[in-house]
Amino acid sequence: MPSPSDTDSLPPATPAATVVIFRTDPDGGPPLLCMVERSAKMAFAPGAAVFPGGRVDPDDYDLADRLAPELEREEGAARIAAIRETLEETGLSIGIVAGGSHPGSRERAEVRAALNDGVLFSELLEERGWSLDLARFTYWARWRPPGTIEKRVFDTRFYIADAGDAVLRGEADRTENTSLFWASAQEVLRRADAGEISVIFPTRRNLERLSLFSDFEAARVHADSVPVRMVLTYVEERADGEYICLPDGHGYPVLEEPMSRALRG
Repeated sequence: MPSPSDTDSLPPATPAATVVIFRTDPDGGPPLLCMVERSAKMAFAPGAAVFPGGRVDPDDYDLADRLAPELEREEGAARIAAIRETLEETGLSIGIVAGGSHPGSRERAEVRAALNDGVLFSELLEERGWSLDLARFTYWARWRPPGTIEKRVFDTRFYIADAGDAVLRGEADRTENTSLFWASAQEVLRRADAGEISVIFPTRRNLERLSLFSDFEAARVHADSVPVRMVLTYVEERADGEYICLPDGHGYPVLEEPMSRALRG
């Protein structure tokens, strides 16, 4: 298999984007994160709790060319995909600005339905006069497993975004995802360890990293201090079996998990 630093020999991967949405816990606990539980019928990560996100579409690249020429094209398109996928999957409009404020619930529902019917995001933005605040997203990580580990290979950019004290009443789309919930990183990990939910290897590693921070600002400062480089997971043979691992230096406190226990996409 390719070494953790060998990107030239990697097979093609599907570009994707995901966003970790923070909001303040009204009870004073650690920040709450938006999670969706995927349908058991989905090919990728069936039944797992994940952050909202999905594939980068051709229309996302076209929008990036028009709206964010200052950004590297893949980066701009990924941020737009994170916004669009979040709206499709949760009904939340993180990063969308409508007349100086956030779109109302009725508008979000109408646009969400149109997206699910196949209408292009670019057309809906123009029709509604909406703009995108791409600077609201902080680049957190980029994950790409070698094709020798996973059947479906995604090159996924992770972002974090802060909703502050907002009360966000998102709802799962009931197609790709069956439910939506808000919980701290610590609580999601506790529920996973108790067998109440399942989380795939990248989600678990990111939850462990996110659990280190008491608020969004601390996570943002940390993210800015760790240059984002592609996380290339790999398998290591040991006396007690195979381990799925990631290299050090990406900001993650836990770098391995036995293959026998790791849930993968």
